[in-house]
Amino acid sequence: MAAAAGLLCRGPLLLRRGSWRSFASQTDGEARVTRVLREKFPRASAIKVVDISGGCGAMYEIHIESEDFKEKRTVQQHQMVNQALSEEIKSMHGLRIFTSTPKP
Repeated sequence: MAAAAGLLCRGPLLLRRGSWRSFASQTDGEARVTRVLREKFPRASAIKVVDISGGCGAMYEIHIESEDFKEKRTVQQHQMVNQALSEEIKSMHGLRIFTSTPKP
């Protein structure tokens, strides 16, 4: 499904309104990053973490939709995600962050 949308990814995990959908097997790194984000953003309506480094855990793409980002500039939203993942980031080479607020 992700490939049909034009995304090349391995093991995306999507959290949507409190229910989990796994489209493929999830890497340990994806599970760890997802777990931290769920703890730090309990009001998130969607979280998607994809290891875009081929499975080695060097780079991740994160999509997170949360009310916590409401009325915050994009740079502030990204700072919140970076702070939440401060320990995990130490072992990464890169991180792509996409944040949004739920549509009414």
